[in-house]
Amino acid sequence: MSSLVTKEEADRVSAAIAAAESKTSGEIVAMITEDSASYFWVPVLWAALAALVLPWPFIFWTWWPIQHIYLMQLVVFFGLAVLLHWRPIRFALVLRRTKHARAHRRAVEQFLAQNMHTTAGRTGVLLFVSVAERYVEILADTGIHKLVPETDWQAIVDKLTTDIGDGRAGDGLVTAVTAIGERLARHFPPGSAVANQLPNHLIVLPSI
Repeated sequence: MSSLVTKEEADRVSAAIAAAESKTSGEIVAMITEDSASYFWVPVLWAALAALVLPWPFIFWTWWPIQHIYLMQLVVFFGLAVLLHWRPIRFALVLRRTKHARAHRRAVEQFLAQNMHTTAGRTGVLLFVSVAERYVEILADTGIHKLVPETDWQAIVDKLTTDIGDGRAGDGLVTAVTAIGERLARHFPPGSAVANQLPNHLIVLPSI
């Protein structure tokens, strides 16, 4: 189970998906992933930069043999690479825009992997949450995207983001799913397309 929700909360989200889809021919997929990338390159990058900068004061202002300075570089590089590999530090060192770009890419990948682009009427909507990146996105297929303004989706995202930040992830996900269902029902009532083509349960992806 995800670190964001308990088993009971996940069951509530799944029930909310089923309830929302009973009022529409559209399809809702809710997904949580622990992270959208490993960022293993980040500790190596910062360790390499530190190892490159460190020797210069010793070269210009000391009489240390070059062999000693080189050995110090190696110690600093490997020491920092190990230290910064610790998950909380590793993710803290990644720029926010980089984390959001990786999370968006994984959301698009999952939209395709779940075959949401193949639903009848192109009415699939993905609610995607990436925990480590603190990222929430709603991806709507063309059938519903052209009918619902982007501001509507963003309002749902903003509310869910606030709820997660306040420690109410389960309630926030249920509210978000219900709100998505209301917009789908407004444009795609039951029976207007083949129903229940996608999973109704909350999908939790493991850490990469």
